[in-house]
Amino acid sequence: MQLPVRAIWVFHAAARAGSVSRAAEELGVTPSAVTQQIQALEVQLGVTLLTKMGRRVVLTEAGERYFATITDEIERIGEATSTIRGYRSVTTLTIRATPTLSNKWLLPRLASFLDRNPELEIRLDGTNEPTDFNRELVDLEIRHGDGRWPGLFVEGMAEETFVPACSPALAAAASLHPEDLMQFRLIHSVKSQAQWPAWFKLAGIQPVQRWRRVLFDRSHMAIDAASDGMGVALESTMMMERELRGGRLVCPVVEPPSVRIITQWIVCPRDHLRQKKVRLFLDWLRAERDES
Repeated sequence: MQLPVRAIWVFHAAARAGSVSRAAEELGVTPSAVTQQIQALEVQLGVTLLTKMGRRVVLTEAGERYFATITDEIERIGEATSTIRGYRSVTTLTIRATPTLSNKWLLPRLASFLDRNPELEIRLDGTNEPTDFNRELVDLEIRHGDGRWPGLFVEGMAEETFVPACSPALAAAASLHPEDLMQFRLIHSVKSQAQWPAWFKLAGIQPVQRWRRVLFDRSHMAIDAASDGMGVALESTMMMERELRGGRLVCPVVEPPSVRIITQWIVCPRDHLRQKKVRLFLDWLRAERDES
């Protein structure tokens, strides 16, 4: 089946504009031509994508799904076309990383990479969803997990140290013993590989049956909550680097049990390592990691 590229492009323009006439103006065609292209696409797909509501067009449920699926690809095609035409002289490096690493570790450093490589621009996607490199245009991913992804290049970011942390207004640094933490609300990162029950077991403490706690599904939320004095979090010193250096977080436990794990991994297909932009980012990433 021949791909109806023109019709897909026209549908995307109409869906984005919410109007056939505005899409026609943008594309330099008549409104009837826009309508015909969309109808032809609907016939080929076997679903209704748009319905009229007054002067506007509204996406159906199928149209919403289709629009969401094709939007990134349409934008990338437009960007690639502009680049070939010479409107842009930069190369885009697309990185996918977990939200916590993106927010807490990568973003504070990213300007230095861009300053050193002015010919590159970065697209950073912050998500925990693993990349399907066969379908998605991602150059390199920093993935959370156990490092077991056959067929891919995999390198550990760093061995992280997990410690209790809280605002100094809640408890001073090294002022508590492990059993004292039961007096405080404990902040849980539900997706973290370091969890409070295992930490207490290492400390030789039997947790109480009911404890005060709050749960988050993102570590950066747990770190921010601890900084705001909500309770005590068990988090990676790598991810809490800014807060620890700035004094917004301290480790309140004297000589806490050591929990060391690699949880973040550099991942990409091996053939991506042949790309100069990927090699430049990898070299910079390793240098930043080793200096931390």
